[in-house]
Amino acid sequence: MLQIVHLIFLVCILMPYGSETGGLSIPSAGPNHATREYSDLVYARHQGIDLLLDLYVPDGGTEPPPLVVWVHGGAWRGGSKKNPRFALELVNRGFAVASINYRLSQQAIFPAQIIDCKAAIRWLRAHQQQYQIDASKIGVWGSSAGGHLVALMGATNGYSEWDVGENLDQSSSVQAVCDWYGPTDFLRMDDVPGKMVHLTPDSPESQLVGGDIRENPDKVHAVNPISYLNHQTDLIPPYLIMHGSKDGIVIPGQSELLHQAMQDNQLNSELVIVAGAGHGGPGWEEQVSAVVAFFEKHL
Repeated sequence: MLQIVHLIFLVCILMPYGSETGGLSIPSAGPNHATREYSDLVYARHQGIDLLLDLYVPDGGTEPPPLVVWVHGGAWRGGSKKNPRFALELVNRGFAVASINYRLSQQAIFPAQIIDCKAAIRWLRAHQQQYQIDASKIGVWGSSAGGHLVALMGATNGYSEWDVGENLDQSSSVQAVCDWYGPTDFLRMDDVPGKMVHLTPDSPESQLVGGDIRENPDKVHAVNPISYLNHQTDLIPPYLIMHGSKDGIVIPGQSELLHQAMQDNQLNSELVIVAGAGHGGPGWEEQVSAVVAFFEKHL
């Protein structure tokens, strides 16, 4: 009985970070006008795994629309492209939206996830004429683990080591980043006590790098977006970083550290702490307009 109670407790604690409910729990209304939707497009294959994306393209414009790529959360071990939620509001504002899957940590450890994200960017650029989108400038937006990945994508513009596979004649660089409450410095996620303890051998972060993060400093350095902000600073795009003040899963200090590191390197970064908001859920729907304005400005 004690084992069952302990298991239920763990599920309740981990669910906000380890499942899609830990991203955005309020569903988007979705596109409200004519949209071309393409489902399950294969953008890469690794060891027999098809990596898929869904693409939403608004109809009716005179020019191909700019593109924003949504990267889902789920602690790098769950989640799906199937519900891009608030990102679909961008379709109503004239943007094309791609929602991507990537290999989860039980399928492959880091850097598989960032390799996949960059492969998706290259594929979209290679196929922009076929799908009538403008991929000359690409924005990326993600929440939680997806926020971490989009922050890492922008920080590693021009970093060729993770450009692996096909479409290598295309750039994987992105031109604007919106990070919603993503981890940025794994060894400081417990600076303030929260609802999760991350400095453990079975934390999502340890599972991502394939070992206890306390015992793998080199792997942690490689996975942290902050590690790259003092290199090739002219290639790093503008960031909009947003975090709930009551987030107990990924503490707000993670976004504060990223913003401060960008400021220290004289990079373009805006930090918004959403008063009273947690790790997704109530309070986030109202922030979509700021994200739309950010992408309209930079794309």
